[in-house]
Formats: sequence, structure tokens, C-alpha cells
Amino acid sequence: MKTGRLKGLMLLAAALLVTFVTTAQNRLIVNADQGTVTINRHIYGHFAEHLGRNIYGGIWVGPDSDVPNEDGYRKDVMQALIDLEIPNLRWPGGCFADEYHWTDGIGDPADRPKMVNTHWGGVTEDNSFGTHEFLNFAKKIGTEPYITGNVGSGSVEEMSKWIEYINFDGVSPMAELRKKNGQEEPWNIKYWGVGNESWGCGGNMTPEYYANEYRRYATFARDYGGNKLYKIAGGANDWDLNWTDVLMKNIPLNMMDGLSLHYYTVTGTWENKGKATEFTKEEYLETLRKASRVDELITKHSTIMDKYDPEKKVGIILDEWGTWFQVEPGTNPGFLYQQNTMRDAHVAAISLNIFNKHAERVHMANLAQTVNVLQAIILTNENDMILTPTYHVFDLYKPHKDATLLSHHLISEEVSFGKEKLEALSVSSSKSDDGTVNISIANIHPDKKIDLDVALRGIEAKNVTAQIVTAASIDSYNSFDKKDAVKKADFKDFKLNKDNLKIAVPANSVLMVRVK
Repeated sequence: MKTGRLKGLMLLAAALLVTFVTTAQNRLIVNADQGTVTINRHIYGHFAEHLGRNIYGGIWVGPDSDVPNEDGYRKDVMQALIDLEIPNLRWPGGCFADEYHWTDGIGDPADRPKMVNTHWGGVTEDNSFGTHEFLNFAKKIGTEPYITGNVGSGSVEEMSKWIEYINFDGVSPMAELRKKNGQEEPWNIKYWGVGNESWGCGGNMTPEYYANEYRRYATFARDYGGNKLYKIAGGANDWDLNWTDVLMKNIPLNMMDGLSLHYYTVTGTWENKGKATEFTKEEYLETLRKASRVDELITKHSTIMDKYDPEKKVGIILDEWGTWFQVEPGTNPGFLYQQNTMRDAHVAAISLNIFNKHAERVHMANLAQTVNVLQAIILTNENDMILTPTYHVFDLYKPHKDATLLSHHLISEEVSFGKEKLEALSVSSSKSDDGTVNISIANIHPDKKIDLDVALRGIEAKNVTAQIVTAASIDSYNSFDKKDAVKKADFKDFKLNKDNLKIAVPANSVLMVRVK
């Protein structure tokens, strides 16, 4: 009797354990009443370097082009960026910034000297897209300009005069030159980068040398009128923690507002990056695992910054991030043109979820890049244009901008292929000013729908809406023949019961769920 009773109790306990594990396997708790940090809208920024067909043929075609344009800017690209509500745009580079001399890109375009873009393809540029063209474009699309100055091959005087030309509202040689070139009022730009990748293409400097150069350049990067520059120091190459330590130690906090950090997701090695559209499931998961390592990267650099800046006044500026694959066959290797699949969409979703998580320290991020280059949000071909899966993820994530980061707890099953293993779900949660709770969810599993149980705490949920980005497979992409293979759509497969929300998250999808 005792043995039978004991055996029965053991079976009951085992059944209860199985029930608990099954119930808890995919569960999300969102604390809608716990949040103090704002997700800076500038985390959703972009990057337009003079590289390939990013500027010329992408953003700019010139006023005499047969491509429909407004004052030389492609109308289709311009409208797509307006629709996306991009918060900022970084220009002119990148490595290009440290060979760019701004005075070559002002005045009558017919009189501007040509230059060779030695970094990207060795092509000759006519400088028809310069300071006025960029800043006027930023105004047209309603975004904040972020300019990177030339430290590598430039001078303190050159950068100082560029800032004066752009921002000074008074009588001075540079202000008068700006007016002569057709811009009466100053642009009053805020974001200014002091060099780019100074450890490499920006000058091959040591951190000690760059710290001294930064102090010198930043001293003469003047504030004019009521405008105060947000000065961004050129930060580390990925995992170079010493670079961050040296800069934080040697640059006074009152001279530096941001410290840049670059992180590219590369499948395989830099020598063999893999193809953008042809990959195995193991390579797919390897890419997403590497993308998720930006969490660790930010944590390590933040820990060093906390020693010198415990109040987190200096922001991490991830002004270059994204996937980097082999160029598409038949294209110029120096133009870095690659297609964009659902794998890229998942990289974007995972990365943005992580940036949100670190919003207390991460103040800005810039996807590389905007048009026709690397993980582009837009691809163009003569008169035609397509929006990539990455574009649609950014569109989906718009509610997170300037929202309050919420605490949450996620239990997710894992997905594995070969040696690679990763949590199937990636999540971020925030609350908008009107009280709406925003939950972004990426299900990276290529084949499996995941039933997610969401417990809502601190909100009386009355209404739920959702949108989704998904496609037939992880290698699906939009082409000029099939533009909507991947797109944003409404999503209805959820059920709300008081403070519990059950969501059937499709395989290979990114969701934005909004709870009011």
C-alpha cells in the first residue's frame, strides 16, 4: 500500500513538473508600471556614406536626371525616408569622412573640383553633393543631421571653419561665404563627430594620440548662438576595451558627449563573409548569434565607462552596425552592394531590442547603410526602388521611439542547428506617452510557431493591435520583380483575457504588439 501510494505521488509530482515546464517554457512578463529610462529616438538612426550608390544614384541624381526628383533628390527615396520618420542621418562617412574636404563641396556645382574616392571603389566624384545638398536634404525629410568631421587628413582649422560655416549667425568670413552660396540662416546642427575609426582608416592612431587630438579638435569646435554641439569622440574597434579606457581617462567629460562604437555582424570570417541570400540554417543561426553578441559588447564598454562616468552622461553612439556579406555577383566589390533577407530583418530586430535594453547608456545608433550599401533599408535600380525587410522592421519598431523602457522577464525555448544554439525569442517592451504598451517580438525559429503566454502587470488592458513582418522562408527577400515578398501586415492571432495575452508567434517573424 505504502509503495503504491508513494509511486502514485511520484507520478503525480512528475506530471505536475512536466505541466509546469511546458507552461513556463515560452512566457513573458511585462511590468508596465516599472520604467524610468527613455529610449532615445536617435537609436533608430541611419548612415549615408559616400560609398557605392548610396549618395549618387541613391539619394542624389541631380536636377537634370530623368529619374523623378525634387531639386536633385530622388522622390521615391525621399518619401520612403519621410514615411520611416528617421530621427537622424550620419554623413559623409565613415572612412570617406577622413579624406573629405568640405570646401570642395560648396559653391556653384560646375566649379567644384572632382575627387577620387580612394576608400570605396576608386571612383571619381564631382562633389555635386556637398554640405548644402546634405543639410537641405535632411530638412526636406525632417531628420537631424549628424556630420563626421575630417581628423585623419584634415586640420583643426578646417573643421572649425566648417562648423562656423554651418552654425554661425553673425558677421564672419565663413558666415558671409555661406550666405553668398545661398543659405542666409545658419542650419544650427547639433551632432558632430570628431573623426571616424581613428584606430584604422581614420589615421591608424593609438588611443593616447587620438585622445590628445580629440581634445585639440574639440576645443575649436565652437558653440554658436544658442546652439550647443553634441560632440562625439571616435570610439573603439569592436572589442578594444583599452581604447575606451584610455579615452574615458584622458578626455574630460565636459568635452565629450558621446563615444562611438562600431559593430558589424559577419558570418564566417572577414576574408570569407558568406553570401547574402544563400546560406544554411546553421549559418543563419551563426549570424544571429553574432548579432546578439552586441549585448555583451555594450556591457563591457559600459562597465569601463561607468568607472569614469557613473552618471552615464556620455552616451555610447553605435554609429555603424549591421550585417556585412559578400557583394552581389557582378557588382563593384568596392560598392558593398548586398541583398537583404529575413535573416537581416532578424538581425535588425535583435539589435534594436538590445539597444533598447541599454537605453540608459546607448544614446544613438546608425544602421549601415541607407541606400544600396550593406544592410540597406532601400535598394534602387535606375528609376525603380524597393524597400528591404530591414526597412519594414524599422517601420514596425517606430512606437519604441522616445517611449519609456519597461522591465520584462522572458523565458524562451531554444533553437539549434549543428553547433549553434540560441533563444528562439527576442523581446523589447516600452510604454508610449499615451500609456500604450509596445512589445516587439522576434521569433527566429525558421520552422516553428511559438505559443507565447504574456502576463501584463500594471496595466488594465482593454485593446490589442499587432503588426507583423514575415515571409515564406528565412532567405526570402524583395527583388525588383517581386517587391512584396517581405512586407508589413496586420496580425490577429492573439487572445486577450484580462491581464493575460496569448500570442501565436509565427515562425520566422517579427511582431509589434500594442496594448492599450
